[in-house]
Amino acid sequence: MSLPVYNLFLFLYSLGARLISPWNPKARLWLAGRKNIFERLSRQIRENKITLTGKSPLIWMHCASLGEFEQGRPVLEGIRLANPETRILITFFSPSGFEIRKNYSGADFIYYLPMDGAGNAKRFLDIVQPDLVLWVKYEYWFYFLREIKNRNIPLLLISGLFRKDQVFFKWYGQLYRLMLTFFRHLFVQGEPSASLLKTLSETPPVTVNGDTRFDRVSAIAGTFTPIEEVDAFCKDSPVIVAGSTWQEDEEELDHYANTHPEIKFIIAPHEIDEAHLKNTESLFKNTVRFSKWKKIYKNPRSHSSITQPNVLIIDNIGMLSRLYHYATITYVGGGFGNDGIHNILEAAVYGKPVFFGPVFDRFLEAIELLECGGAYTVENALELEKSMNNLLENKQEYAESCLAALNYTQQNRGATEAILGYIRQNQLIQI
Repeated sequence: MSLPVYNLFLFLYSLGARLISPWNPKARLWLAGRKNIFERLSRQIRENKITLTGKSPLIWMHCASLGEFEQGRPVLEGIRLANPETRILITFFSPSGFEIRKNYSGADFIYYLPMDGAGNAKRFLDIVQPDLVLWVKYEYWFYFLREIKNRNIPLLLISGLFRKDQVFFKWYGQLYRLMLTFFRHLFVQGEPSASLLKTLSETPPVTVNGDTRFDRVSAIAGTFTPIEEVDAFCKDSPVIVAGSTWQEDEEELDHYANTHPEIKFIIAPHEIDEAHLKNTESLFKNTVRFSKWKKIYKNPRSHSSITQPNVLIIDNIGMLSRLYHYATITYVGGGFGNDGIHNILEAAVYGKPVFFGPVFDRFLEAIELLECGGAYTVENALELEKSMNNLLENKQEYAESCLAALNYTQQNRGATEAILGYIRQNQLIQI
């Protein structure tokens, strides 16, 4: 891809967002979040500086969306723990990341990333003046990365993941290969990524240090707090927790739930708008929403005539990582769609077998978890029911799968400390 083609892409992307915004909620959020962004950011950073008593380093971390934020979060929190005076700016490209984490207390500033462009990049960096920039996993913006390099600001890639089908490794990928040279260091998830990078003529130093999400999910599991209402719903029944589900996932699960009332199902949809929740309720026969179940739990006498449900539909955001604790078996959604599965590590860290659909080949953790016996992939509802029933009936295989999932997450921790160690050793900032 040449720079003129890249510029055309930026123009068409921005134009497309404006054209579809009248009927597309995400496009509206994408545009609204960038309105007067430089004025708002400049004012907030200026006000923040007034309260400072000395030199406080500023770290800027960019994430495409929510998943990338969770990968970068352990590094930010490690830095803040070592130096509480550090100021932190987080930018998101996607509304699905920003809208969920815009009130994250671990950062001083949380914004959308302005649309890429030479002028925007210079203006943004003039305002922010970061001491260190962390780029999480992927989503490369040429003008921002070039401006960071031109200003000699240390730029690190966290939890990078490279595949042969990416543009870097195509004959037309010269511009993207150039972007990689703007980084000071690349921290990648596995040897396959490092091997691919070696085929390029010029790259910065590369370190294979794993995925920081292992540290994040381990921290979450280590500080687990019970959810009383979920405890009451599950009681002593076998429980299947299905997280980040789309309609395609729910259609693979509904027959199993409707024909096995003795099993409790907890469905946590990826989207919780009213239309999707109603559609989910239509698929499952005996359901209750979490918001309603809370009222039943607090005052059971007033709902004594209600049939005991076996499907609990989660109609809020932020609870999923704790829900997996209650599972006998877990299911992670996305594997029946084009984009692939969501975060399976949140489930595996509790030592529970993980099921998902057939679209998982871009996710190293899914491949490795399948290989060690902690996960199962299914092609259809019939295969899902058969495999889950087999696990519930075969105690030895179930125990082995649980142990494999737990061991896998425990053995892959440590990526965060490796990055923090690099920052300390090279004195990029004081931590």
